[in-house]
Amino acid sequence: MITLYDYELSGNCYKLRLLMGFLGIDPKIVPVDFYPGREHKSDWFLKLNPLGQLPVLEDDGLLLRDAQAILVYLAAKYDKSNSWYPLGNPALLGEISQWLAFADGITGTASAARLHDALFYDFDIEAARAGAHRLFRILDEHLWFGEQEGRDWICSARQPTLADIACFPYVMLSEEGGIPRQDYPAIRRWCDRFKRISGFTVMSGVFPAGPAQAA
Repeated sequence: MITLYDYELSGNCYKLRLLMGFLGIDPKIVPVDFYPGREHKSDWFLKLNPLGQLPVLEDDGLLLRDAQAILVYLAAKYDKSNSWYPLGNPALLGEISQWLAFADGITGTASAARLHDALFYDFDIEAARAGAHRLFRILDEHLWFGEQEGRDWICSARQPTLADIACFPYVMLSEEGGIPRQDYPAIRRWCDRFKRISGFTVMSGVFPAGPAQAA
């Protein structure tokens, strides 16, 4: 049984719930009161993750922290289609890895702005928003050029990969941190495509795709 130590409103936890939904994995969920209880800083949780961060995953005696690391583990072990993290394709794995690092940048900016606005964290909000917009411009341009080449997803694969899962949540939740997406049309189209992946699940602040637009 896979156990996920989870906070419902965390975008990083949501990444894992998304992937497990796509893979048909039904984990045991252990809720952690991130706010206002700050349970992730409690003694019992720090024994699981001394960094005091969510998510944490436990599987067959293995304890893992860090959302991106857990995504890689779950895909490598449980994805029978070998599509989300295609082992045996070094070039594509390299692409995915660089976008997993990019997703960490989104967490450090768009997520920080959301924590500031929604949970009253003492962050430099203007720096967080400016940093998020810089990354969004890069991602929007990358996606736009990809569309011109017939590519729907972040990486060069024909199907979505872990890169898309890793970047999606905090892009989708960015407006909760005062970071609008109206100036990023390619990002908006990509978000709509992502929501239409079979097995997609929602969270608070992330709604299902609307009716498909006629071509």
